[in-house]
Amino acid sequence: MEEITEEAAELVARVAALDIGKASLVACVRVPHETSAGRRRQEVRTFATTTRSLLELQDWLVCQGVSLCVMEATSTYWKPPFYLLEDVTQCWVVNARDVKNVPGRPKTDRLDAVWLAKLAERGMLRASFVPPPWQRQLRDLCRYRRTLIQERTREKQRVEKLLEDTQIKLSVVISDIFGKSGRDMLEALIAGQRDPHVLARMARGTMRKKISVLQEALTGHFRDHHGYLLRMMLDRVDGLTAQIEALTGRIEEVIAPFARQVAQLDEITGVGPTGAQELIAESGSPGALPHRGPLRTVRAPRRRTRLKQAPRAWLRAGVLASCVGGPEARGGRRCVSSGFGCRPACRARPGGRGSRRRLPCGPCSATTVPTPLGTGAGQR
Repeated sequence: MEEITEEAAELVARVAALDIGKASLVACVRVPHETSAGRRRQEVRTFATTTRSLLELQDWLVCQGVSLCVMEATSTYWKPPFYLLEDVTQCWVVNARDVKNVPGRPKTDRLDAVWLAKLAERGMLRASFVPPPWQRQLRDLCRYRRTLIQERTREKQRVEKLLEDTQIKLSVVISDIFGKSGRDMLEALIAGQRDPHVLARMARGTMRKKISVLQEALTGHFRDHHGYLLRMMLDRVDGLTAQIEALTGRIEEVIAPFARQVAQLDEITGVGPTGAQELIAESGSPGALPHRGPLRTVRAPRRRTRLKQAPRAWLRAGVLASCVGGPEARGGRRCVSSGFGCRPACRARPGGRGSRRRLPCGPCSATTVPTPLGTGAGQR
């Protein structure tokens, strides 16, 4: 005998949804109806994204007794409303992939806000990971330092291209043209010294054994025009280096409460102080990691050219969960990830020529610091 039953769905009593844009946002509030039991009252309003309008939104949600506020936005436009509302109610940032409307229906900001509120009140959404304020600050500092390091590397590459344009083959003889000997030679070139014999005698230490080779490498057609450009490039490199050092000092102040965890991570082969700071900034404190664990094993084949000291054919870089997530972290052991989720680190290229090659899976390389799952970043 077939029996049909109706079970009341567990609804979030008072929910709000925000569809956020750059200049404005649409807010939808759904609460129980005052007079009709089992019915819902819905109200939709539009607010600007300025501070005064967001404070009006905050007062409205507090007056409505909203217990859950979900939001979906493009880029980072969700941050101002989230940071303002997180102190008065529970806030969720959801992935746009999870809130797609039914195909064929019209799509407007108002309809998107209503649809988002209906999904939220029925428990059909999953919150993305948003780090606490202290971790946001540490992330901002570490990521900006990473950006400055990359920019300094690009500027150094411009210097090398400029030297190639002048037929100065200094980088062929010196592994680091920005060391003490290399900087002395570059400064002399800017000052107007063109004699390769004089420039080569500026070498220091063991590099003095290469004076004859340096004389050949420093023979070119360096002109005042190149010196003008080289002066600007070197000043920019020095300025970026000073900013990176200042950021490193600030990061050490912010991460001081986690000095023990930094020291534990620093003991792992291949993880230095900077890598330890990046790991803590991205993974967070105990309880911040999702239960699935965003850190996992990355395996790289041994290559004689780059991994000469590898004792085995496969390298495993393991990070103890107690170092980052505390002794109560799930699973006991977590390892560094090369991507996101549970996808394999590499996938084979489809059949044909070159089928044995391995391609990276996901937008990150094996040396990229992983981001906790649920943030929506790096997901395809």
